[in-house]
Amino acid sequence: MSSHEFISAATLPHLKPGDWLTLLLGSICVVLLALRLWSGDLADKAVIRSGGKIFREVPLSHDQQIEVPGPLGVSVISIQNRKVRIASDPSPRQYCVRQGWLQQAGEIALCLPNQVSVELAGSRKKYDSLNY
Repeated sequence: MSSHEFISAATLPHLKPGDWLTLLLGSICVVLLALRLWSGDLADKAVIRSGGKIFREVPLSHDQQIEVPGPLGVSVISIQNRKVRIASDPSPRQYCVRQGWLQQAGEIALCLPNQVSVELAGSRKKYDSLNY
C-alpha cells in the first residue's frame, strides 16, 4: 500500500467489527460535538432598540407584533413560535426584512437607515470577542 492511501478497497475486507465500531463511534462523537459547539442556545427574549436605546424587551413565549418608531417611520417586528423577524421597515433596501426569522440567542437584525434593531438573548451571553 502506498503512503497516500489510508483506506482503500483492498483494506476494507481486513477491517474487523471492532474497527467498524470505532469508526462509527468516532463519527457520532464528531457530529454531536459539532452540533453542540456550533449551534447557539435558544433565545428567551427579544431586545428591541430604536435610536440606539432599548425600546422594549419582550419574552418570546407568546406571538405578537410590535411597532417600533424610527426616523424614517415605523418598523414592524413579528414574534411567532419563539422566532422573531422584522416584518416590515421603511428603509430603502429592506436588508433587515430579507434576513428572515431569528431563533437562536445572539442573532440580530439591523435596520440601519431607520435605526431599529432586534437582538435575541438567551440564558448565556455569547461573545464574538473579548476586549481588554
